Amino acid sequence: MVVAGGSLGGLTAALWLAEAGCEVTVCERSRLPLEGRGAGIVLHPSTVRYWVEHGSTDLSSIAAAVRQVRYLTPAGDVASEVRCRFWFASYTSLYQGLLSCLDRGRYLLGREVVGCDRDGDEVVVRCGDGTEVRADLLVWADGIQSTGRRILLPGAAFRYAGYVGWRGTVRESDLRPPVFASLAGAITYYLLHPGHILAYPILYGDGGGRGPERRINWVWYVNVPGDSVDDLMTDRDGVRQTVSVPPGGVREEHVRALRRYAREVLPPPLREMVLRTSHPFLQRIGDLSVPRMAFDRMCLVGDAAFVARPHVAAGTAKAAEDAWRLARAVASCEGDIAASLRVWEPPQLSLGASVVERAREVGERMQVTGAWPVGAPLPFGLYQNGDSEFEGPIAPGHTTPSDLPDGSPREPVPRPSPGP
Repeated sequence: MVVAGGSLGGLTAALWLAEAGCEVTVCERSRLPLEGRGAGIVLHPSTVRYWVEHGSTDLSSIAAAVRQVRYLTPAGDVASEVRCRFWFASYTSLYQGLLSCLDRGRYLLGREVVGCDRDGDEVVVRCGDGTEVRADLLVWADGIQSTGRRILLPGAAFRYAGYVGWRGTVRESDLRPPVFASLAGAITYYLLHPGHILAYPILYGDGGGRGPERRINWVWYVNVPGDSVDDLMTDRDGVRQTVSVPPGGVREEHVRALRRYAREVLPPPLREMVLRTSHPFLQRIGDLSVPRMAFDRMCLVGDAAFVARPHVAAGTAKAAEDAWRLARAVASCEGDIAASLRVWEPPQLSLGASVVERAREVGERMQVTGAWPVGAPLPFGLYQNGDSEFEGPIAPGHTTPSDLPDGSPREPVPRPSPGP
């Protein structure tokens, strides 16, 4: 089997399929290991299922726990505080942890999948370097700008939502201690009507052997008309980016405008956080849905299929759930790929459409109409609001993710026996 795309969704798919007894090769177009994409991620039981079942990484060493959702006033005081049980990690830490679980000989860098052809019971996978690989299943896990989706569903189009997400991370040492302490103790929201900004702590890297570095990750959603967004998304080299402009790529005049806006409208702690971020970057916000995910001996998983706005924090979880359920289907159908995909596709189509719709509704209330109330519980969840919360620590041997309510269409993560 071949997985096209070696980010979090592709790695998770490869690991679960390998456990189901498949020989898997991951083709990643980047020539170097991936770094820092997406910055911070809200963990979900689906996201960490592989670690929980295999005990391969102590997730509490790479994830930050948050027990409060805090809304601020314009002066920076606490307007509301609500209890929560979320964990946050950096993209880099999750990526490195998953990669360490995979046979590195199965992870091919600089090997972009650019096309495919059917040949009997196999798929001929064509790569940009001229090589070809034969596989009985091709899993397209190549993200928002999926080549696989363009080939299989050329009419599927990303729909811009009318706003962008400015993103960034700031080191603990770059903030005054009281400011860092206030932001590290909660997930912090500020509603601008229209617009909103949020911030939460993450652990990043290994700190040069001194333990993970503590940072604050933030996202500021700003409304930008359709006739202006292309200029904003044109990077320093004059290239118009479709989905995101990476750190260091945003034109200086736009960074200066962001900082002026921060001085004008943000509460003091969030203002300092944005102003002290060296290289803020950009994400065009929108959504995309597909009518199919399975195509005989090919399938789309994660953002290669459905792209949801980030507000329900389910993108990584959705990709992980797609991957896990695909491997279960392959195992239950004893390697019959066509039968596996018939079993797998309907619930994943339903899940993807549901996530897109919930995220769209939350985004409209938070960003467009201003109807989201101060103090409201956060809508983080994959199948429903709140299923991203955990009962306790997420270390191997004693992880206890929250069970989903009765009637949920998915199985909760198995609970390992307590350690000694």
